[in-house]
Parts: sequence; structure tokens; C-alpha cells
Amino acid sequence: MTQENLQSDLKTQVKTLRDSAAMRWTALLLLALAMFCSYIFMDILSPIKDLMLSERGWDSTAFGTMQGAETFLNVFIFFLIFAGIILDKMGVRFTAVLSGAVMLVGAIIKWYAVADSFIGSGLETWFTNNLNYIPGFDELGVSPFYLGMPASAKVAAIGFMIFGCGVEMAGITVSRGIVKWFKGREMALAMGSEMALARLGVATCMIFSPFFAKLGGHISVSRSVAFGVVLLMIALIMFIVYFFMDKKLDAQTGEAEEKDDPFKISDLGQILTSSGFWLVALLCVLYYSAIFPFQKYAVNMLQCNLTFTEVDPNSFWAGSTVTIVQYLIMLVVAAAAFASNFMKQKSMKYGLLCLSVVALVIFCYMGYMRQSAETVFAVFPLLAVGITPILGNYVDHKGKAASMLVLGSLLLIACHLTFAFILPALKGNMIGGIVVAYLTILVLGSSFSLVPASLWPSVPKLVDAKIIGSAYALIFWIQNIGLWLFPLLIGKVLDKTNPGVTDPTQYNYTAPLVMLAFLGVAALILGLVLKVVDKKKGLGLEEPNIK
Repeated sequence: MTQENLQSDLKTQVKTLRDSAAMRWTALLLLALAMFCSYIFMDILSPIKDLMLSERGWDSTAFGTMQGAETFLNVFIFFLIFAGIILDKMGVRFTAVLSGAVMLVGAIIKWYAVADSFIGSGLETWFTNNLNYIPGFDELGVSPFYLGMPASAKVAAIGFMIFGCGVEMAGITVSRGIVKWFKGREMALAMGSEMALARLGVATCMIFSPFFAKLGGHISVSRSVAFGVVLLMIALIMFIVYFFMDKKLDAQTGEAEEKDDPFKISDLGQILTSSGFWLVALLCVLYYSAIFPFQKYAVNMLQCNLTFTEVDPNSFWAGSTVTIVQYLIMLVVAAAAFASNFMKQKSMKYGLLCLSVVALVIFCYMGYMRQSAETVFAVFPLLAVGITPILGNYVDHKGKAASMLVLGSLLLIACHLTFAFILPALKGNMIGGIVVAYLTILVLGSSFSLVPASLWPSVPKLVDAKIIGSAYALIFWIQNIGLWLFPLLIGKVLDKTNPGVTDPTQYNYTAPLVMLAFLGVAALILGLVLKVVDKKKGLGLEEPNIK
């Protein structure tokens, strides 16, 4: 063998970071932890909506307007489209760090808005007297502010708008990053695992936001937001570490960052003329509109449909220690369920599954004993953590992504109809109601896990690799329209169907839940159409990712 051939063989044997399972999963972990932190901040005020009324004077209109502001710039100023262009031109690592910085800036503004130092300040006076009318947006009924909106809610809305730009930019960047590190490998498993970990942020938020707000017996809503700000600082650090990993990968492979492959506006035509793309995009907006807006109302819906009794303030169940204990048990549920997917020995696999089930039962029991709706809803992502890697692994090796979406639609319909009709019928039955609530919340969370496991990995099959960032951006933009619209619709439907109701625990949620169930019906129809289009055009959505 000549020296040249020997050197050539050595070069082919050199592995890149991407070829190392440990390194590519480390890259995934960095991205997933960053999204975990962002998911916590996204709903940081949802579990303490009642405290925002008593402490800052935010009524439901102010609260809902502030929550809807998160997607305002993404939808109406088209920031998400620009984010996709930035991603395609500047690459994953630059956009990841930029998104982390933007999220942090928005979070700090929102924290200042609810801090005690804002009260009585010159800024409070200015915002009270201004931004009460936005030409054009007011006429269209989509203004993020209104006359009489508390100044703190206005500033919080501005911060949340900026955060919303960062978090959606992070979402498309993470998806593009996973494609870069896992294409041709276990991509669906990676995307499903990332989203499963990120959604633990929902449970973390439900458990710890009220905990920090009421810590030490003194109520301070700014403490909850400050908790979220600290986590977003950690998220930015995660993105910076990922920056250097990604840079080293490109140095090893000799690949140029995406910015060297110039983006053209005309490339969007390739995306917009794809029927498969539009079906996937519409499926995405229907799924997410039936889940994320529901999350913002879920705690109140449970308060209205379950019977809770007041816990003795001197008991263990009313103390702060139970919060930490329950969260640790939640981590056991998640870690054991997730790890069981990677065990080759059956004894280890089923042992971890048993541990996860036992810990889940204990977690649910503790939520019941605490008699609070937020701790009941905290179970939402736990089944998804265990089941998402299974679904992702199945799609990677067996395919059937479009069929998974049809199954997810059926589960979505069943869950919302259960909340609408069965749960109210069990009000007064403390055990029956809580059991049905837990089971339905778990199934709803698992149905949602079908989206990252099957839908997101399908996008690279529909568009050219050079414009994946823009494709994800367009899907996220369409999704954001639903995330802006449906929280407002749910609120309006609630008001229309509950005239004269002043007690927030006495609303009838039947009509809004039926509306969300119809989103599931529409998703089911589109899922069936997607299967037909896939078979006719050979998109490969039913084919495995690993061949």
C-alpha cells in the first residue's frame, strides 16, 4: 500500500463530532435545555393569573392581551419570515446565539414591568397616558394595547413581543440544527426527544411559578418572572456552547456555514408551490392551536370542572417542601421513562418503566392531595417524555409519519370532547373527576408528541436543504397566526357563553372545548388528504428516515 493510499484511508476513518453518537446527542441536549428554559418563561404567568389581578390590577382582558402579544411581531410584522432568512444566510450557530440574546432582552423588560420599582415611576405614567390607540391595528381589532390597559401590562406585552421573536427564532434554529446533526440518522428520535425535554418546562412552570410568587409568605409576582429570566441566561450559555461545537463540526467536515450558500427570495416559490408543504403547515397550525392556547386556559378550566377543597395551611401539603419533593418525583418519572427507550437489556428496560409508572402514580397522588389545578395540569408532558422517543424511533426505522398524524388527530378530538362533556358531568365526584382529568391530560400530552416525532422530520423531505430554515420559518409563521387568534377566540367564546358570570371558577367551558375539538376534526381530514398526496406524489412521508 502506498503512503498516499494509507493517508487516504486514515482520513476516511477519522470521525467527526456528528459521527460520534455521544457528541451529536450532547449537541441535542444543549439545544433541548435552551428550549426547556424558554418553555418555562413562555407560560410563567399562566399559573398565577389570579395574583396578577390582585397584585397588579390585570383583569382577564389585560392578561389575555399581554399573552397574545407574544406572537404579535411574528405575525403582523412578519418577523418570523425574516428570522428564516437570517437563519439561511447566517447559519445555525449565529442565529442560535442571537435568538438567546433576544429572548433574554424581552424577558428582562417583562420582569421590570411587574417589578415593584416600576410602580410610581415616570415610565408607568408615560405608558398609562400613551399607546392607547394604534392607528390601523385598532381598526382591524388586532392592536396589542387598548385604552385603560394597565401600564405594567403594556410594558410586559412589549417585553413578551420581543421574547416571542427570540423564542420562535430559536424554534426554527433548533429544528434546523437537529437536521444538520442528525440527517440520515435518528432524526425523528432526536426531534421527538428535544421536544419531550423542552415540554417538561410546562410542568416546571406550573409547579414553580406559584412557588416563587408565594415564597416566604410574601406574595411577589416579580419573583416568578425573575426565576424565568435566570433560566434564559442559562439558555443563552447553552447556545454559546453549542456555537463552538457547531463551529468545530464545520472545521472537521470542511463544510461551509449556510451563509456561504446565498439565499434568494425566489427560493420561497419552491416552498409555496409544494402541496405537501401546505398540508404539513396547516396540520401544524391546527395541532398547535388546539394545544398551546388551551394551556393558557387549562388551569382555569380544571378549576371550573373539578371539585377542590381547601388544604389545612399547617399541613405538609400546603407547605413549600412538597413542591420540591413533587418536582423531584417528576424528574424521576421523566428520566426513567426516557432512559427506558435506550436500554438493550429487557430487565433494565422494564425495570425503568415500572419505576416511571410508580413515580407517576405518586406524582398524581401528590397533585390530588395538594388540591390545586396547576399541580394537576403539571402532569401534561410526562407521558409524552416516555412515548415521544418510541414514536420517533418508529418513524426513523419504520416510517408511517402521515399515519401518526392521523392518529394524533383522533386523540386530540377525543381529549377535548372528554373535557367538554365528561369532566363537567363528574363535578362533585372528587375521585372520579380527578382520575378522568389526569388520564385525559396525559393522553392529550402524548397525542401532541406525535407532532415533533412525525411532522417536523417530514419537512426536509419536502424542500431543498438550502431553504429548510425558510420552510420552518413559514410553518412557524402560519402556526403563530393560530397562536395569536385562538387565545382571543377562546376568551370571546367564554364571555359570550357565560353572560353575567363573575366568579372565575364557575365558567362553562363546553363551547370553547368543542371549538378546539373541531380543530382536531380539520386536522384529521388534512391528515387523510396528506396520506393520499404522499402516495400519489411519492413524497416519502410514510418511508423511514434511516434506510
